[in-house]
Amino acid sequence: MDDVIRRRLDSEVALIRTIAHYIIESGGKRLRPALVLLAANAVGAQGTAKHELAAVVEFIHTATLLHDDVVDESSLRRGRRTANAEFGNAASVLVGDFLYSRAFQMMVDVGSARVMEVMANATNVIAEGEVLQLLNIGNPSTDEEQYLRVIRYKTAKLFEAATQVGAILGGAKPEVESALAAYGMHLGTAFQVIDDVLDYSGDFSETGKNLGDDLAEGKPTLPLIHVLRNGTEAERDVVRRAIETEGKADLEAVLAAIRRTGALDYARAKARLEAEAAEGHLATLPGSEWRDSLLQLASFSVERSF
Repeated sequence: MDDVIRRRLDSEVALIRTIAHYIIESGGKRLRPALVLLAANAVGAQGTAKHELAAVVEFIHTATLLHDDVVDESSLRRGRRTANAEFGNAASVLVGDFLYSRAFQMMVDVGSARVMEVMANATNVIAEGEVLQLLNIGNPSTDEEQYLRVIRYKTAKLFEAATQVGAILGGAKPEVESALAAYGMHLGTAFQVIDDVLDYSGDFSETGKNLGDDLAEGKPTLPLIHVLRNGTEAERDVVRRAIETEGKADLEAVLAAIRRTGALDYARAKARLEAEAAEGHLATLPGSEWRDSLLQLASFSVERSF
């Protein structure tokens, strides 16, 4: 798959090659493309199309990162400068567009209308999730249902598409395809909830993010939503103010409120339920090392520290 990525990143425009390689090689987990390969192998997919589609999923994910960092005005990701900080906003947005269009060129080459349908739908939903998240920025009235809707659109949808196209490549029965898609959706939800937990508990050397970066962007994530539901009046006031002002001036008070209300434990429990739901959907698959790896990924999604 990495060979496919390197080959498909080729462009006559040097800046495209430079920025695309910069972000692709920045130390990501490659989790989403791994899901394509694991799901495809779990249902017996043959041939090289699975490597092409794994790269497609990574390109789409990378494009969303490039656009996200511009929207969020981020300067750091995975412990290094973001592409927009290094090369500027305009170049980052345009290279993100290149990655989207290259991904669809690759899908055309695979020649599966069903895969095209799933991926086109997924990219559309992801864009809707981005806009939904933008509407929630600085809004302390965001509730858990709205928060989860953003996660399912913005993050979990690509996980779902990754496992679903893997199933399609292997010619899986409709019930198996649906089960693998549901596995991906629940896994992606668990993964993002833990990401939001790590924003208030992670170690920079492992996460590559500073504590409270989401707070500085005014994002009402689940730990904050829990405090707004269960905190004292003073705790609710400090969290509400922090979200509305999109700053870290009150970070210590926010962290204290998160600890006192058990917000991180609550969020981890929610993530664990999602991971367990993901595991349940794998019951339709025959036993194999691929199925075992998918089960292990569900555990990893909630136990990780990065």
